[in-house]
Amino acid sequence: MSKLLIKNIKELVQVETSPKEKVKGKDMSVLPILKNAWLAIEDDLIVDFGEMNDWGEMNDWGGITDWADLEVIDAAGQMVFPSFCDSHTHIVYAVSREEEFVDRINGLAYEEIAKKGGGILNSAKKLQNTSEEELFNSAWKRLEEVKKTGTGAVEIKSGYGLSVEGEIKMLRVIKRLKEESDLEIKANFLGAHAIPIEYKENRKGYIDLIINEMIPVIKSESLADYIDVFCETNYYTPEETDTILQAGISAGLTPKIHVNQFTSIGGIQVGIKNNALSVDHLEVMEENDIKDLSNSNVMPTLLPSCSFFLGIPYAPARKLIDNGLPIALATDYNPGSTPSGNMPFVLSLACINMKLTPEEVINAATINGAYAMGLSKTHGSIAVGKKANLFITKEIPSVAYIPYSFGSNNIETVIINGKIVK
Repeated sequence: MSKLLIKNIKELVQVETSPKEKVKGKDMSVLPILKNAWLAIEDDLIVDFGEMNDWGEMNDWGGITDWADLEVIDAAGQMVFPSFCDSHTHIVYAVSREEEFVDRINGLAYEEIAKKGGGILNSAKKLQNTSEEELFNSAWKRLEEVKKTGTGAVEIKSGYGLSVEGEIKMLRVIKRLKEESDLEIKANFLGAHAIPIEYKENRKGYIDLIINEMIPVIKSESLADYIDVFCETNYYTPEETDTILQAGISAGLTPKIHVNQFTSIGGIQVGIKNNALSVDHLEVMEENDIKDLSNSNVMPTLLPSCSFFLGIPYAPARKLIDNGLPIALATDYNPGSTPSGNMPFVLSLACINMKLTPEEVINAATINGAYAMGLSKTHGSIAVGKKANLFITKEIPSVAYIPYSFGSNNIETVIINGKIVK
């Protein structure tokens, strides 16, 4: 049994004695903090926490009765946060797409690049000739990278295969990552990410392929937790999205949707109808979209680094929260529109360009991110019985310093499953 005690913590952030599934509206501006604190961990779980002032009153500090082989960290002047939960990534891909980055600099829009064979179809073409081992090795490096910036849970989507062989290959890689990485990983089947070129005139044929050939294999090999669709103009219609989600639900997959990135065409309503766990992107929102989400349990998930990189509008985060909604924040780490998995930078963007407060963005990236991954009971906050996935900052003056000091690495120690990451 491994035992770890962190003492003299300047601020223990996002503490809960009665854990919540999520926070929304005005509650997102409230961030529970315990000052001058300690935190006790046994194996991979948080077993107790409290104020240092309790030291003299406790015989069994933190519930630890056997002090042998107890590792102690003195975090004087430092803060402890629960690890970020990044609920939207595409970390498994073949190669980078910096040539499209140059195209955008030279004036081409994202949709124009896609029409000339770039975008998602470009990644799909490159992936066909990349082995599972190559995909695994490159994705592993990206996971190790995001771990260092405070991420402890990651959702990874397929969607660059766009064929039975390609999609299953991606999902098998994600399954291996789940088995071998110490990060908490969720797998999302996004075969409906785009229409392959060979099915351009036969959309129904490709959708039939997803439903009748891909999903049965995914079910038989337990390759995914979620099913996703890019419901957007020039991609998948709301009706097609509904059909695909229904097939996934029948196979035991929980729905999610990429939606409202460029246009509002009714995809949010399809997500609500199918009890989607989250609807992601939401850069373009109509009043009826906000109203409908207000009457649902669906988590709006926003991706500010995608807006930053593509130069498109940011999702109206302030308006969503002011209308009583929750939001989650995620990176959208992918080779085309967000080649970064840096969650602290996402927090900075949300404060600067979405006008959210530091408390709101931390809630969005922890407790609400956990909700968007179906991990509310185990991740997203400092609570007894939850996974000991957290990080210790360097000596910083305040919680607000994390999003304020964009581009800086303020993390000194990462702890995953109760173990210090070397």
